[in-house]
Amino acid sequence: MGVKQAKPITIAGGRLVLPDGLREGTIRLVDGRIAALGDVAPQDGYEVVQARGSLVAPGLVDYGVFAVDKPAFHFGGITRAALMPDQSPPLDLPSRVAHISKSGKPDFWVHPLAAATRGLEGESLAEAALMRAAGARGIATGRRWIGDSGVMLRLLRYAAMLDLPVVAHAEDGALAADAVATAGEMATRLGLPSAPAEAETLAIARDLALAEIAGARIHFRQVTTRAGIALIREAKARGAKVTAGVTPAHFMLSDLAIADFRSFMRLSPPLRPEDDREAVIEGIADGTIDIVSSGHDPRGAEDKRLPFADAEPGMAGAETLLAMLLTLERDGRIDMARVFDLCATAPARLLGVEAGVLAQGYEADIALIDPEKPWIVDRRKMEASAGNTPFDGQPTQGRVTALFKGGVAVKL
Repeated sequence: MGVKQAKPITIAGGRLVLPDGLREGTIRLVDGRIAALGDVAPQDGYEVVQARGSLVAPGLVDYGVFAVDKPAFHFGGITRAALMPDQSPPLDLPSRVAHISKSGKPDFWVHPLAAATRGLEGESLAEAALMRAAGARGIATGRRWIGDSGVMLRLLRYAAMLDLPVVAHAEDGALAADAVATAGEMATRLGLPSAPAEAETLAIARDLALAEIAGARIHFRQVTTRAGIALIREAKARGAKVTAGVTPAHFMLSDLAIADFRSFMRLSPPLRPEDDREAVIEGIADGTIDIVSSGHDPRGAEDKRLPFADAEPGMAGAETLLAMLLTLERDGRIDMARVFDLCATAPARLLGVEAGVLAQGYEADIALIDPEKPWIVDRRKMEASAGNTPFDGQPTQGRVTALFKGGVAVKL
């Protein structure tokens, strides 16, 4: 569907980001796929793009976004995203899933995640088999946890039968209730309604147990506490089919950032104490956390220009995802290959798509990146439909300089 690659392209003089590290080389794109890479000789009739030492990386794959904001995704080097079912109306019918799965093409691919329950109410299961046939690449509980263990077990058994991952929100809803902060010194000092960090660990422990009973694959979209990460680490060690994700807010910021009640820091799950932030970085470094995604959720002034406790959670994250991940590489916590494993290869694998890695035969979704290019995050200049970034005003490095979707250049 849409624009096809007109003629073969050779991207020369770049540093290819491969699963085992960086390698200088050339990559050839033919008919929307990667035809060859490495030591590739130039051929007549090919368009040649000079990378001039840039990183040549797979286009990013963003797992679990709440809105499709093409200019923001393209700015961030993202060429496809898994869309959460929390839409209006929710993605709980095959017709809605089919519509969404075509919505971004040709220059952006949206992979819908089916609503686990009707209306995302957490009560009766939605028709996941029909939604899978319509293009759903996973089943998600949405912004909330399914409180009924019987419903959750039925969902996990159904998902196991369909071989679809279940994307779970790891926060016990009865404990979290109306909390906007993590229980502890900051919440007490600010007088904010708070929930214990155990709201996350209890949710993970229950869902892990049920997933193991069902033999299902489960993905916790955001694991943000030391105890929660320890549960995932133990489950992986015993062979459970579990993956875990996080967004940059939880490795860049701690709950100290809520001190001045800035509603851009109002997130779900809430920001955690410093020790948890460090645990997230350790989990990313040792492989316990598989995916870093943007959690892209643009919210306008009507949702954010409110007292902290009344503001809607969420951040516009697509434009800052790569730059924030690159801070971990610059700090020596992870290497460049791991950066792209977290934001391209692993999410593509969870989606079951031939993308997210530079490999022969895979889709020619390619980003050229200058990892040193400095810029300042400025909510007023963002491409997203709203600029609710917790990183407003922060100097950072790393910009996408060119982007190809299926071998076709995307206008940045």
